[in-house]
Amino acid sequence: DLQVARTLIMFSKIVLALALVGSAAAFQAPVAKPATRVVMSETKADLEALAKELNPVVPFWDPLGLADQTFWATEPWGALGSTNEATIGWLRHAEIKHGRVAMAAFVGYLAGANGIQFPWPQTLKGDMPPFAGGSPEAQWDAIPLAAKWQIISVIAFLELWGECALDTHYMKGGKPGVYPPLVNNGNMQIPHPVPLNLFDPFNLSKNASPEKKAKGLIAEINNGRLAMLGIFGFLAESKVPGSVPVLVGKIPAYAGDYMAPFESNFHTMLYH
Repeated sequence: DLQVARTLIMFSKIVLALALVGSAAAFQAPVAKPATRVVMSETKADLEALAKELNPVVPFWDPLGLADQTFWATEPWGALGSTNEATIGWLRHAEIKHGRVAMAAFVGYLAGANGIQFPWPQTLKGDMPPFAGGSPEAQWDAIPLAAKWQIISVIAFLELWGECALDTHYMKGGKPGVYPPLVNNGNMQIPHPVPLNLFDPFNLSKNASPEKKAKGLIAEINNGRLAMLGIFGFLAESKVPGSVPVLVGKIPAYAGDYMAPFESNFHTMLYH
């Protein structure tokens, strides 16, 4: 119908815009860099030392033996030259990233569940953000399909930027958890002006000492792990009431499917 057609057109425009961003960045003059020797510093010994800093009570715990693995070492990926150090760098970066997303999700869940919303309309029609009974999951189901694609497209752009605009990739000797600047990045440039960076937009940690930054990273990892447990606790209680005793009666039941985030939109298209 007309609504579906408009949604598809809007999604096509979003995809085209992302493609243009990448194309424009590709045509920027490359910045010459001095040749450097790549040093792999992420080892299992580093993880064991980090575990003591994170929690002196809980020792290094790796039940699946991931710290001893070398991902992508088999054909046809052998040409990538993957090493155990590169694998550990990937695992560390993945944990930090998941922790950051979980912290944002935890705070967002609390905001949505308590009716904290933006005061302006969400759509060009003037629709306000849905409250949906205080269920953040149902709120996601209730927003338009085009809005979901806009959110996912922005996330996709940030993910691509985080992988392609680094000075040194975290699997090639770079520091896990580093997000490249959006402003004045010598590796890639965004055609549209961007006023602030995603990480530390107000440069609050610019002059922080290495010791303070290291302590902040330890706190971030611990908070990220706690947030991952917290957000999954919310999700579990919403699907299986009573599964998280401390949340009984506090989390609305959710009848949708977490693994099908577009389910409500597809049903609307098929049956309306």
